[in-house]
Amino acid sequence: MIDKVIRIFNIINAIQANPGISAADLALKCDVNIRTIYRDLDTVSLIAPIVNEGRGTGYRFMGRFFLYPLNFSEQEALVFSLLPSVLDRDKLPPGFESAYDKVMATHLKEKSRQNNIIEDISNIIQMGTPAYRKESPNYLQPIIQAILEQRTIHTVYHTQSRNKTTERQIDPYYLVPRDQKFYLIGYCHLKQDIRTFRISRFQKVEIASETFDKGGFNIKKYLKNTWSIESGDRNITFKVRFNAEVARYIKEEELFVHPRMKDNKDGSMTFEVTVNNEKEFMRWVLQYGPAAEILEPKSAREQLKNQLAEWNNMYQ
Repeated sequence: MIDKVIRIFNIINAIQANPGISAADLALKCDVNIRTIYRDLDTVSLIAPIVNEGRGTGYRFMGRFFLYPLNFSEQEALVFSLLPSVLDRDKLPPGFESAYDKVMATHLKEKSRQNNIIEDISNIIQMGTPAYRKESPNYLQPIIQAILEQRTIHTVYHTQSRNKTTERQIDPYYLVPRDQKFYLIGYCHLKQDIRTFRISRFQKVEIASETFDKGGFNIKKYLKNTWSIESGDRNITFKVRFNAEVARYIKEEELFVHPRMKDNKDGSMTFEVTVNNEKEFMRWVLQYGPAAEILEPKSAREQLKNQLAEWNNMYQ
């Protein structure tokens, strides 16, 4: 689907730049067969006033329809900026330089506008500071920009579990909010695998010139059965009974794993869900105290009984 959306925009840009372009030329530009182009043109006609008067006139837009902005990729902008240096200026047609300047000015203006929007969004999203730091830089802006432009970031990252700081190159895929924290999911060049990074643990973030392609990565598949953010290595099914006092609030919880919920006659609710990280789910259930009873699995009940015994001894 995403390939079709990109192709639709490429078709609009091609018609916009070459009024009267033929279906065959569009197929060549988009690297698809002509039947696909005809189907895409039917879609384009739903969002833009396109016309083909026949007799070899090709496709063009009616009236003053115009797709803005140029939306150059970084590579396209670089190639276009080098254009004057590879052309014979003595053979350029009149008006080329002024037209070129207008195109580049439009691109730079749009680029500046996008950066301002990203900066505004980053400033709106307020993040906390880890207790061990006096200040925590907000790296959301460069990370969001890198995600949108599909560019690698050079980082310094602190792994809390090993108390180790490393330099890494990361292809940033998605930002994921969890439990009042932001996490970045992306490809780590150091580990050569998809990894999850907590934003507050970055000590440096710089956008690199290298670009990347997410390929067939599927965020929903990656996070399947993940209760919060940490993925486990095996699935486990929990069954919990919430009393009537909190049952209605559980229904309002914005969850990332879809549970099976059953209302009971006494107003309580039976909540069943399959997750791949037992510790994350147990932490969530514990916040409801005696209002939540773990029914299954038996091992989780025993674990909670042992924990309660330890707490009882601690506070006696």
